[in-house]
Amino acid sequence: MTVTDFSLPGLATRAIHAGQEPDATTGAVVPPIYQTSTFVQDGVNEFRTGGYEYSRGSNPTRSGFEEQLAAVECGTRAFAFASGMAAEDALLRAVLKPGDHIVLAADVYGGTFRLVDQVLSKWGVTHSFVPSASADDASATVRAGETKVLWLETPSNPLLRIADIAAWAQVADAAGALLVVDNTFASPALQNPLTLGAHAVVHSTTKYIGGHSDVLGGAVVVGNTEWNGQPLSELIGFQQFAGGAVAGPFDSFLAARGLKTLPLRMERHCSNALEIARWLRSREDVVEVFYPGLEEHPGHDLATLTLNGGYGGIISFRPRGGEAAAHTFVKSTRLYNLSVSLGGVESLTCVPHNMTHGSRVGTPHEVPKDLVRLSVGIEDLQDHLADLDQALAAAQREG
Repeated sequence: MTVTDFSLPGLATRAIHAGQEPDATTGAVVPPIYQTSTFVQDGVNEFRTGGYEYSRGSNPTRSGFEEQLAAVECGTRAFAFASGMAAEDALLRAVLKPGDHIVLAADVYGGTFRLVDQVLSKWGVTHSFVPSASADDASATVRAGETKVLWLETPSNPLLRIADIAAWAQVADAAGALLVVDNTFASPALQNPLTLGAHAVVHSTTKYIGGHSDVLGGAVVVGNTEWNGQPLSELIGFQQFAGGAVAGPFDSFLAARGLKTLPLRMERHCSNALEIARWLRSREDVVEVFYPGLEEHPGHDLATLTLNGGYGGIISFRPRGGEAAAHTFVKSTRLYNLSVSLGGVESLTCVPHNMTHGSRVGTPHEVPKDLVRLSVGIEDLQDHLADLDQALAAAQREG
């Protein structure tokens, strides 16, 4: 949905009000859920207010969420999908053709790796992985005339690498390619890649935007970029309609409700995570901690410059004792439930090698077997530390 004449300046204000105006008919403060598949016409192709015809094409609840999301990401259009992977697939199919080439930072979500490596490759789309988050390495990996997309996560999943989005955008522009940034980990509360030169932003709205582990969704947000002589928004809009992997009305409602509290939740996620990362760093039973808020993190200075108000709610670390200790740790936590996904108000933990990034096992981009990922929730800090302490003790006893 296009954002027009919305001048309220603050992130929290935009998150609460953009696309979420009270219902014009009843005055309901929260817009209703339009749980309908189709809309009555007054004549052949004579649509009522809003021009709604069929919910695959558009639905008022989804439109409101899309306007809200575009506002918080400083974009002009947003498109809501049934999952984060549906969003990624739609974007790539909208802009690529057989023979095109993608450059990806090596540390990307396992589902993205699978989509590019095992699905798009069958349709003649080739790819290369950059062994770092460096824009210089990305530039060296670009194939002149072939590379059409550069794909970046920052902070990355699961090693929390930090990339210079503006520098990657320069590489993309020089190559005549699009820069796509997966902003799921940072969320719009901490980072707006479109303002740094990215051409498109993708989200798993299942994560921090939804925020409560009760909805599955994804999104693509764009600015005024053109691609092959057409507005990028039109290409993605067509793919959304033609492919049909849209977010349903109730899922759009849940994601919109979660987005309203995103700034507040991210403050707590970030403050808890920073204290926990410092605490983990101090322990002899932890070998290595990955968190950009730590001064020794190689991307700390860049993260301080580019992330607004915190370093995110995800920590990865390696316990002493290797893979066995990692597995014992995640089975021993009580506050931290063992599960895939992240970004909810409750804390979760996983072993990415075997779980979220299993598609990379056996490749040069395999993540460490002993790596543990924490999705730090908004519970009381002392309860976090108590649970992590007892689980680390168990890992040392039994791992």
